[in-house]
Amino acid sequence: MPAPEPELYATLGLSPTATQAQISRAYRVLLRRHHPDTRDPGDEHGRVASDTALQQVLAAYAVLHDPVRRAAYDQQSRASRPVPRQRRGNDRVVGRPPIIAGPVRWHAAP
Repeated sequence: MPAPEPELYATLGLSPTATQAQISRAYRVLLRRHHPDTRDPGDEHGRVASDTALQQVLAAYAVLHDPVRRAAYDQQSRASRPVPRQRRGNDRVVGRPPIIAGPVRWHAAP
């Protein structure tokens, strides 16, 4: 059985609704963090972890920065996720909070 594919948005620390600018920014930040030139050369355990993380970041960016590959990934990942159960009747609408509160106004005590 093949290993499950990692969630590419989570690898970059983003939500699936991220813009191209947010994807590029997250990629640059993570690239600087895990790049071999910017880490401690004496930390052998950290080197292996950073190399693995860097490979995952590069793979995620390769898919998500290209609009065609991103759309295909989104469609594939949407198809593999279970469909949430829809509520019926007077139940609240799925995905909305049960209570929506407006702004709070504080008044000075008498």
